[in-house]
Amino acid sequence: MDAVVRNPSVANDQERAEFMYGSYQQLVEEISKRIVGQQEVVELLLTSMFAGGHSLLVGVPGLAKTMLISTLAEVLDLKFARVQFTPDLMPADITGTDVLVTDTTTGDRSFRFVPGPIFTNVLLADEINRSPPKTQAALLQSMQEQKVTAGANTHELPQPYLVFATQNPIEQEGTYPLPEAELDRFMFYIGVDYPSSDEERTIVRDTTDAQEPVLNKILGPKQIQEFQNLVRRVPVANEVLDYAVRLVRASRPAESSASDMVKQYVSWGAGPRASQYLVLGGKVRALLQGRFAVSADDIRAMARPVLRHRIIANFHAEVSSVTSVDLVENLIEVIKP
Repeated sequence: MDAVVRNPSVANDQERAEFMYGSYQQLVEEISKRIVGQQEVVELLLTSMFAGGHSLLVGVPGLAKTMLISTLAEVLDLKFARVQFTPDLMPADITGTDVLVTDTTTGDRSFRFVPGPIFTNVLLADEINRSPPKTQAALLQSMQEQKVTAGANTHELPQPYLVFATQNPIEQEGTYPLPEAELDRFMFYIGVDYPSSDEERTIVRDTTDAQEPVLNKILGPKQIQEFQNLVRRVPVANEVLDYAVRLVRASRPAESSASDMVKQYVSWGAGPRASQYLVLGGKVRALLQGRFAVSADDIRAMARPVLRHRIIANFHAEVSSVTSVDLVENLIEVIKP
C-alpha cells in the first residue's frame, strides 16, 4: 500500500489552528481572573481581534468595558493607549502633529512629526461619541488602511493595530452620533448587558478585596499576526459564502429578496463590508470551536453583532418602536442557508 503523503502547508495550518484554539482557552481563563461573566462579550472581542477587526462596545457605565479592553491588551502583551474622547479633543491630539524644531548647532529649523497615541497596538477610544465628528474622523484612515497621514507624509501604524471604542447608550446630552462611515469600519457592535445576580455578587466581593489578580501574558504581536493570517486561509464553501452575501443584500429595501419588514422600516441596508465581516467572523468562530471549515451556523451567529449597526432604520421604525436588532432577527428568520 502506498504511503499517504500529507500536504505540509495543510498539516502546518492544522497545527496552528490547534495552537490558536489552545491560546484562546488560555486568554479566556486569564481575562476571567479580572472580568466576571460577560462570556459572549469576551468571545466577540477576541473574535474581532483574531479577524483583525475593530469593535464598538456599548453599555451603561460601570460594566467594566474599559477594564475589559485594558485587560485584553495586558494578557496579549501588546502596546496599549487610551484616549478619553471629550468635546475639546482635536484630531491632532490623536494622530500626532508636525512640530517646528531648531538644530542648536546650526540654527536650522525643520518640522518633525511627533506621533500621537494612535501609534499603538490596541487603542481604546473611550466614550467615542463625546467628541465631534471632525475628531472622530481622525480614526477613519487608521481603521481602514492601518496608516496615518500628517501633512505631506504617511506613516505606517504598528501591527497588529486594533481600535476598541466604548459608548454610553443612555446619556445623550453633549454627545455626537458616530458617522455611518465610521460605524461601518467597526466589525462588531457589542452590547454589554448587566451581570446576573451571582455575577454581580462576585464582582462586588472581588473588587472590594485587597488582593489584585496576577495576569499571565499569553500571546505577542507576532503570534497574533500569524493567527490573523491563518484566519484568511480557512476555506469557505460556495453555499456558505452565498448565504452571507444573501443575508446582507436582503437588508437593503430596494432588493427583491428584502422582506416586507425591511422594505417598510429600513432606509439603508448594510454594504459589502458586512459580507466580508460575516465571513471573517465565521472563520474565526470555526477555529475557536476546533473546526477548519465555516458553516452556515457560523455566519448566522455573526449576523447580530455585524449587522445591527449597519442597518439604518427609518422614521416609521422609530414610531413603531422597531429597532435594528428586530430587523436583524427578521433577516435571520427569513433568509435561510
